[in-house]
Amino acid sequence: MSGIWVFAEDLEQSKELLGGGRELAGKMGTTLAAFARDGDLARECIRCGADEVFLLPRLTPDQPLEAYVPVLYEAARREDPDVFLIAATPRGKEIAARLAVRLDTGLCSGCTGIGLDGGGGVPEMERMAYGGAAIQQVRCTTRPAMATVPLRTFEPAAPEEGRQGKITELEISPCSAVRVIGRAPRQRGSVDLAAAKIIVCVGRGFEKREDIQLARGLADVLGGEVGCSRPVAEELNWMPEELYLGISGKKAKPELYIGLGVSGQIQHVTGIRDSRVIFAVNRDENAPIFEAADYGIVGDLYQVVPKLVEELKAALKM
Repeated sequence: MSGIWVFAEDLEQSKELLGGGRELAGKMGTTLAAFARDGDLARECIRCGADEVFLLPRLTPDQPLEAYVPVLYEAARREDPDVFLIAATPRGKEIAARLAVRLDTGLCSGCTGIGLDGGGGVPEMERMAYGGAAIQQVRCTTRPAMATVPLRTFEPAAPEEGRQGKITELEISPCSAVRVIGRAPRQRGSVDLAAAKIIVCVGRGFEKREDIQLARGLADVLGGEVGCSRPVAEELNWMPEELYLGISGKKAKPELYIGLGVSGQIQHVTGIRDSRVIFAVNRDENAPIFEAADYGIVGDLYQVVPKLVEELKAALKM
């Protein structure tokens, strides 16, 4: 066995994959390795559980992250890992797909859990199926077993002071036909809901577009982001389509999800069901969202939200 490998774009994502990878490596009796783009990240990965870190060569300003595909391929071909976990970001999913093709192996996308089967100790992965109504179990019969893992799937690994590990520099040159021709700062409306820790979701309970400011005010107090249900984006066109949550939209696993005027149909709940805490406000006491919610208020969002903001500001002394 050559161990469990993880690849992510930043430290927080790496900690989550290392948390899951450490548990799996213990069950398989093997080692855990990570990839890093600089020495500081490499040392932090070792503190968080990696036995070895592969130090990636630096990219030039015009090279995208996907240029690492041939580097990862050569390392995997040479070392033959058992399992390769990659963060399910837009870039991560593209890298994983390209890498799986080159390695001629299987890839479980959207993996929500991984363990071992009861027989030969083969990695067994889980993912949602049929709109979240069922859990599909996936076994990869080729090596390495690959999976893209959504953010917030695993608990982040805790740093361990004084932990020792090996750092290996990779000499393979990154290569890609794609070139970065420019960069622009992220606009307010363009957010990564999959990475958000707090999400305030706008539903059909809002009467007009201007009232979305109520949700933004609540999100600002909490330091969160604003998303929406599919009808708000696709039918009413009040918010960008990349901000709607659901089976055909974004899937998120925030620390706190707040649904305002969201009915909670299965298509939407599938996208937020793994939130740590689900809180809903709806004037319909029979709204399906309350079945998925940990906490709920039956009431008019136009009355409830301003009171929530007021109380939160007082508690936070804003």
